Amino acid sequence: MQEPKLNYVFRIEIELTPRIRYGPTFWGLERGFVGVLGGTISGPRLMGRVVPHSGGDWPVIKADHTARFEARYLLEADDGTYIELQNRGIRHGSPEVLERLQNNEPVDPSHYYASVSPSFDAPEGPHAWLCRTMFVGRVNRTDGRAAFHYWAVE
Repeated sequence: MQEPKLNYVFRIEIELTPRIRYGPTFWGLERGFVGVLGGTISGPRLMGRVVPHSGGDWPVIKADHTARFEARYLLEADDGTYIELQNRGIRHGSPEVLERLQNNEPVDPSHYYASVSPSFDAPEGPHAWLCRTMFVGRVNRTDGRAAFHYWAVE
């Protein structure tokens, strides 16, 4: 069996609304929401923008601030093609680091784990490769912004 290779494909930088936290819910976990204000897509395989107000992230957060992400929003490629992005991921780290992230303080991304597994829904045509490829991504969260770097698994 051939070992998979990762090829860098693009970066998405998103501007975010203020976070909402609520809970614990009936199921015993804290929930959250953060909306997408807009953003940019840049890289060797895709360029464009994040469509403003087209979705957001609904994380589930444990008491130690470990989070499971589930986000959904629209991208628009430079050629005008709309592409749906669904990101599922996990973030964990030391309680101190996660508390700093929760307070929107700057944290070196090497001090915590934050990865996503995106999937895309694009129409047939030049962007259909997004639907036929598996990806992995890393996340860096800063004050009011999130940067996602994506690699295709080949």
